Amino acid sequence: MAYLLDLITHTDPRGNLTVIEKGIPFDIKRIFYIYGVDDSVRGGHRHHKTIQAAVCIQGSCIIGNDNGLEKTEFILDKPSKCLILQPEDWHQMYQFSKDCILMVLASEYFDKNDYIFESYPAR
Repeated sequence: MAYLLDLITHTDPRGNLTVIEKGIPFDIKRIFYIYGVDDSVRGGHRHHKTIQAAVCIQGSCIIGNDNGLEKTEFILDKPSKCLILQPEDWHQMYQFSKDCILMVLASEYFDKNDYIFESYPAR
């Protein structure tokens, strides 16, 4: 099941510094980011193997998640908030703010065969 992590953030009068290096529960093999999104819905898949960590480093968005048993929505609106998505988590990203930059860290290199696009049956 997807869950939120609070990343370690150091704050002083000069600003904030958020650390990812030991806060993510997997070795990072791929990093990508999504930005400049219109009213589109992104995602719409789950994985066979890949675990993902999503951080909205600017702006905000919502990630809807379905693990086959439970549906949940997560609001990402702080760069210190990180959503961990397990392979079974079928997810969609939407309601991107105009300035949103969503960074995703992945446990696996890109492999088109790792993607499952069919959502879970309606319950």
